[in-house]
Amino acid sequence: MGIDAKMVAELRAQTGAGMMNAKQALEESGGDLTKAAEILREKGIAKAAKKADRETNEGRVHAYIHSNGKLGAMVEVLCETDFVARNEAFIAFCHDLAMHVSATEPLYLTREDVPEEVLSKEKEMFLKEMEGESKPADVLEKIIEGKLNKWFSEVVLMEQRYVKDEDQTIEEFVKSKISSLGENMQVRGFKRFSI
Repeated sequence: MGIDAKMVAELRAQTGAGMMNAKQALEESGGDLTKAAEILREKGIAKAAKKADRETNEGRVHAYIHSNGKLGAMVEVLCETDFVARNEAFIAFCHDLAMHVSATEPLYLTREDVPEEVLSKEKEMFLKEMEGESKPADVLEKIIEGKLNKWFSEVVLMEQRYVKDEDQTIEEFVKSKISSLGENMQVRGFKRFSI
């Protein structure tokens, strides 16, 4: 199957990838747009991992206020250079993150930020739910671990499903932007406000 410009343009619109990367992914996938998008995502995650050690001393604080004026969020996003911090794509990325925080109300940035006493309390609640169950201890442990992972995906920003694309987490969304903008980035903090 021949790869035409229309297919390349469609994949670029879906993923934000460069023209040559989109064409290569389409050739690799035999013209399958879904597979090509997955190939690009995997390459982007690998590319982001290579940049993870770079210092992030620049960035921006970005605010989003909902149209009703009663809901908003601020995010602090770091990058490597001032050039990228002023880039429209980076600003749009920060805006999308702030909008996501407004919509989903995360409590913590990463799993490591969850205080031990909160984590213990959640585990205790899950254990109480399972009290009447006559299951082996190792099975109960796996069930509780699964429940904790689900809870983390609701309250930890980096593990939440991205509101504009449920197929990826915020962490994967950040990695895709690292790949497309070519610099290491990290979300350093956020704050949500509501009336």
